[in-house]
Amino acid sequence: MVHPREGRLISTDPAPLSAGDADESHGLSDFGYKESLDRSIGKFASFAAGVSYISILTGTFQLFWFGFGTAGPAYLWSWPMVFVGQLCVALCFMELAAKYPVAGSVYNWAKRLGSQIVGWSAGWLMFTASVVTLSAVVLALQLNLPRLWSGFQFYGSADNTTDAAVNAVILGAIMIAFTTTINAWSVKLMALINSVGVFVELIAAVLIAIILACNITRGPQVFLSTNGYGAGESGGYLGAFLVASLASGYVMYGFDTASSLGEETVEPRRTAPKAILRAILASFVIGGAILVFAIMAAPNLDDPQLGESSGSLQYIVESVMWGPMGDIFLVAIVVAVTVCSLAVHTAAIRLMFAMARDNALPFGEKLARVHPIRQTPVIPSLVIGIVAVLILVININQPNIFTVLTSIAIIMIYLAYLLVTGPMLVKRFRGEWPPKDLAPGGYFTMGRWGIVINIAAVVWGVGMSLNLAWPREAVYGTPWYNTWGAFVYIGIIFGAGFIWYLVKGRRHIGVLASHSSASVADRIGGGL
Repeated sequence: MVHPREGRLISTDPAPLSAGDADESHGLSDFGYKESLDRSIGKFASFAAGVSYISILTGTFQLFWFGFGTAGPAYLWSWPMVFVGQLCVALCFMELAAKYPVAGSVYNWAKRLGSQIVGWSAGWLMFTASVVTLSAVVLALQLNLPRLWSGFQFYGSADNTTDAAVNAVILGAIMIAFTTTINAWSVKLMALINSVGVFVELIAAVLIAIILACNITRGPQVFLSTNGYGAGESGGYLGAFLVASLASGYVMYGFDTASSLGEETVEPRRTAPKAILRAILASFVIGGAILVFAIMAAPNLDDPQLGESSGSLQYIVESVMWGPMGDIFLVAIVVAVTVCSLAVHTAAIRLMFAMARDNALPFGEKLARVHPIRQTPVIPSLVIGIVAVLILVININQPNIFTVLTSIAIIMIYLAYLLVTGPMLVKRFRGEWPPKDLAPGGYFTMGRWGIVINIAAVVWGVGMSLNLAWPREAVYGTPWYNTWGAFVYIGIIFGAGFIWYLVKGRRHIGVLASHSSASVADRIGGGL
């Protein structure tokens, strides 16, 4: 490959490193990169990054109404179903995190396992989806802040749909300004805020589960009946259940954030895999407990409020609270939304930075610039923040299109995951994985179970992507371009980037000289 700035060749498949070299460089030199970010994230902060992206309180409280309103109490069986599927993906990622602890993990893993175009596609899908996800997450503030204090309704009335949409944009823009500032300022500050926030969120989530459990009014048999849902519809209850499963599928992802911060994590080969596993396990157990006990404690399962997006799970929890507990509960959700927004923004920045230093995005040299003192990618922080606010504005007059966009963002993330697990499976079939010469021994590996789990991860990814993308008016609405939004909008978003890749990108992609490791430069010099 011709270097874009100096006109010299750079190998995209550097020679294997010894165990000592790989350990000393944390795996970066295997990709041809030098250290440029602040390596200061510890074990809990790494775990917190994954948990905060999944965000137990944000996801469950935002989406409970959709799952329950579509398939009733038995929709909860989709929670363990999604967990098992995503756990298979997470185990594959844990193995990769132990081998390649590098920023923008999904992009770099896909590039290493597949090819340049596979890596670029995974990175572009994951990056654009992350920016849209940031816009979607901050909208949750409108569901909670005005309920906590009416003064947070800066514009109009919360009872007016248009006013609420405008106010949601205002609150969201303020939050994005906050996450932009923190991410641009310091990774240490980001990790501190995120860790404190996750600690508060976990304590609050456990307490909510306990309070709900102390107020149950019905037994677990409620989960063993369709309760009339799906009757008279095509596909019966199975069709309703598959639609409702989107509520669980929309929550349990983002655990790869811990590995995407690998270049800023102390002992990343050991820390990141454990953080990934702990994040998905904690989210499954605590989130599942809240959902199960909420249904068992709901005063009336026929209450239409349980199927309304204005706060159905909030309604259940508030109905069993007493005194000031309701306000404390709302504060905890706001904290969860805050750290979730911060984590999503952080992950998007690492993806943009990782692709930019490979010159895989327009203006790569500028986007890959790291502040010499703060050791943070400042420009990606600002660019992502501005774009996320612009996307938010769509919510004012076109809430249905915004809903479609946020839904397809999740599909794009599932597709990006597939572009990692798929090539990984091909490597296994060829006997090329796991490689024996890229990392010291003693790190996480799936061993003999690797191929079985990898197959399950791919099958799950394909099945869930199809389920998420299936054109349903009940999910995506009308007209036809919204109903088929998963294909229309993903086609537009991916197509726009792919045109740049074909016209310019593919001929210029390569590690920028400003980020190239000395070891790679030495190899190139010796080869020439």
